[in-house]
This record gives sequence, C-alpha cells and structure tokens, in this order.
Amino acid sequence: MKILLGIQGTGNGHLSRCTALAEALQQHPSVEVDYLVSGRAPEHFFDMEAFPNWQWRKGLSFAVQKGQIDVRKTLSQNDWKQFWRDVTELDLSPYDLVVTDYEPVVAWAARRQNKRCIGMGRQYAFYKRTQSLRLPWLYQQLIRWFAPATDVVGMHWVADGNHILPPIVHHRALAGQVEEDHYLVYLPFESLVSVHRLLAKFPHYRFSVFHPDAKRQKIAGIDYYPPSRQRFAEQFVKAGGVISNAGFETSCEALAYGKKLLVRPLGGQFEQLANARCLAELGLATQLNELTPQGLTDWFALTERKQCFWPDVASEIAAWLAGGAEQSVAELSRRLWRQADQSDYRDLLRSDLRLQRS
Repeated sequence: MKILLGIQGTGNGHLSRCTALAEALQQHPSVEVDYLVSGRAPEHFFDMEAFPNWQWRKGLSFAVQKGQIDVRKTLSQNDWKQFWRDVTELDLSPYDLVVTDYEPVVAWAARRQNKRCIGMGRQYAFYKRTQSLRLPWLYQQLIRWFAPATDVVGMHWVADGNHILPPIVHHRALAGQVEEDHYLVYLPFESLVSVHRLLAKFPHYRFSVFHPDAKRQKIAGIDYYPPSRQRFAEQFVKAGGVISNAGFETSCEALAYGKKLLVRPLGGQFEQLANARCLAELGLATQLNELTPQGLTDWFALTERKQCFWPDVASEIAAWLAGGAEQSVAELSRRLWRQADQSDYRDLLRSDLRLQRS
C-alpha cells in the first residue's frame, strides 16, 4: 500500500495533526507514505522529522494584515500559474491512496487525474451543513473549492454528522505540574507588540508566548518563544489556560487536557469565526472578538473549565487507511463516537439547540 499525504502548511495545527497520523502509520510496515507540504516557504517549516523526504510545493495561502485576512493581497500574492503548473506536473499514478489535509496541490491533482482523494481534517467538517457548524452558502462553497475531495473525513468537537470524526490530538508524553496562574499564549496572527502591551497589564500572571516573530527572551516577566513543538509541549502541559486564535488544533489540545480556553477569531476568516461561535455556544470556551484588558480580566476570574475525552483517532485512521479505507466514513464515525464519552456530547448538542431556538 502506497499513500501520498498532502499537508496544508499555512497553520501549525495541520502539521501537528499529520505528525500524529504519520507516527501512527509507522506502526503499519506494509504501508509506504510520501509527504507533500505547501503553504509557506520551506525554510519556515520546523520539527519535520515525522515526514521523511517530504516534498514541497508553493501552494496557496492567505495574506493577513493586522489580524485580519486581506482578500486583495490574498488574490494578488498567490502565484496562480505556478500553482496550476504544480497541479498538472504531479504524477499520482504510483499511489494506491491519496489523502489531503486541506492541501490544494494534491487535491486538485487527484481531481484532474480522476483519482480517489480522501479529504481529512477540520475544514472537511464544513462540507455538509450540521447543527453546530453554520456557514453562509458562499463560504461553504469556497471551502469545497479550495481542496476538493471525493471522500470527506471531517473533524469536530462533537458528534454532529456522519462525515465527522472526533479530532486527532497529538497526545503529550510529557508530564508537569499545572500552574493555575500560568497561561500559554498562541496568537500568531496578532502583532507581537500589541500582545506584549496587553499582557504587561497583568504582572500577577505568568505568560508563555509563542509567536513567529518572537525570540527566546523574557521581557517584563513574560516568556517569549519562537515556534517549537517541543517547547510548546513543555509549556502547554504546565499551563492552567490557553489564549489563542480560533484555530481547531490548539482548541482540541486545550480541551483534551482540560485547560481553560479563550479564543480570539481571526477577523475575516470565516472558519475561525464559525469555530469561535461554536465553542462559545457549546460552553467549551470564551470568545472575545477583540482582546481587551477588561475581557481578559473577566476571563481570568472564571474558574470553570471543560475537558473532552476522545479516543486515539490517529491510530484508528491509520489502520483504516492501511486497510484501503474500505469501511465507509459513516461507519468509522459511528464506531469512534461510541468510544468517546457520548453523554457529554449529547448534553452539549441539546444545549446548542436550546440556544438556537431562544
């Protein structure tokens, strides 16, 4: 069995999820996996040991200005000719299965060559309308267009559709004493200066800030780190709470480990807006559309936190792929949600229905 796995590299959440899947696939010696990554310059990738001999393509990415997606720059800065050249030149004939974690070059090459393509990840949860994930029709079509797939394996916090699985969480092998006044901050799309000015107003708390523009240093009691999975894991296990944008993977890890969670959705990014709204409506996190001193003060005062219990989804998907992905996604979904603590999810969805009707 030979598999090509395409990984969207614009966000570290895709890489974290695919790292867990790659490690699980290593337990199947009959499976050979090639990896193709796109979305940012190759020198900006780090901790890629899980993807031996990975290929790179430029792909497509969003331009961000002051914490919001800039549509004009997004259209002008992407190299559409190069993208289509990469699509047409990618030969998929050696592969038995093609899998894409929202990576568009692999997805469009599979479509062009009439190859079965399994779309796996958060974005594929939006392929069908669900009770808890609501997007305007146009945005739903944009998600379908960006990285099309013949089979969709969406991921969500709750069981809300037969195309949806629980999330893949890269379980931390590290252990550490949780410090309730220690907060991990991951706001890669915000200005690092504005993040510092805001956090400096709270000297009684400890912050570990991970940011693409950061250097390893300590300023005014705030610890700054450049992106690093190892250091992120070390600080994450000790933190009592997480402050982040509304990306999916960071939220999943916070909920899996019972961390208090505050999300600030990236403006103009409809997926993050839907994520934040859903988390708030299900009572899983606090949503702030703007990070303000008063908003943080109120959140620090909260003591309630949620924890979700999901099975080892990476190992289950790896075994499913190793078997040729013959079982239907609906059957896989039912089996994995049965392994989860279903009572919590039923209660959450009932609560969501009440919110929608009120």
